[in-house]
Amino acid sequence: MYNAFFGFRENPFNLSPDPAFLYRSPQHEEALANLIYGVHSRKGFIVLTGEVGTGKTTMLECMRDYLESQYIEFAFLFNSRINTEQFFEMIAYDLDLRCAHKSKTEVLFALNQLLIQQANEGRTTVLIVDEAHNLEWDVLEEIRLLGNLENPRLGKLLQIVLAGQPELDRKLDAPNLRQLKQRIVLRCTLAPFGLAEATEYVNSRLRKAGMPDQQVFSEEVIKEVHLRSQGIPRLINAICDNLLLTAFALEKKTTTIEMLDEVCQDMRLEWPGKRLRGRSSFPGPNDPAEPPSFLSSREQY
Repeated sequence: MYNAFFGFRENPFNLSPDPAFLYRSPQHEEALANLIYGVHSRKGFIVLTGEVGTGKTTMLECMRDYLESQYIEFAFLFNSRINTEQFFEMIAYDLDLRCAHKSKTEVLFALNQLLIQQANEGRTTVLIVDEAHNLEWDVLEEIRLLGNLENPRLGKLLQIVLAGQPELDRKLDAPNLRQLKQRIVLRCTLAPFGLAEATEYVNSRLRKAGMPDQQVFSEEVIKEVHLRSQGIPRLINAICDNLLLTAFALEKKTTTIEMLDEVCQDMRLEWPGKRLRGRSSFPGPNDPAEPPSFLSSREQY
């Protein structure tokens, strides 16, 4: 809606994971490098964790692009609310195994044959599981057993990437999963951005959208966006997208703290120090009541 107004080629703060807009912060570069290294080195199990919205799925999308460019076979499980039967069915579908997809035995035989064939050709095969913290215990056990598929000469035949929220780490600490935990050789963690990273993140996305020298977000606004988003990239995107929409509705080329207050109120955001900061703006007993506003600037559009 606001792209033409600001001169963007595309939306700079789209909430959908898009590798083209990947901001290569040091931690994201390290995580992606570890994922690729783990796959090529046949490390077996790799775990990627991070809070909601820190960019795990974007990392996996970048990894998918890399695997496709290298013609590496992989299965990507994006829905982890599955039972064991559905788990094997999804693997068989993604890897195009020539077998009865609903038969665990046939899937395992066909998978083993594919893995050996790929390994003999100098290639590996990858299983990627997103939202792995939601996996049932019995599905996690099946994944552990898949990690046993190996060859003395060829090493680990299947490289397994588990991505999830910090709950995944706590789940892997459970006594009944200690065998799986021992097999994890690489761990990557994505943390929220610091202020410098958040600033470069916003500027980077604006550059890629067609605004190389942005004047829309001042240092003060970006500092507040970082505080109120607590450095979470997905929240930064949501706040900045709403700020641009608000500025567009008001026909302004720059955003302000007042716009940010309105956006955060509409988004029901909470952040450290919010209540303390808001006390000074509460009306006193002798202050005149402020007339209610029934329609925000963005709701006009």
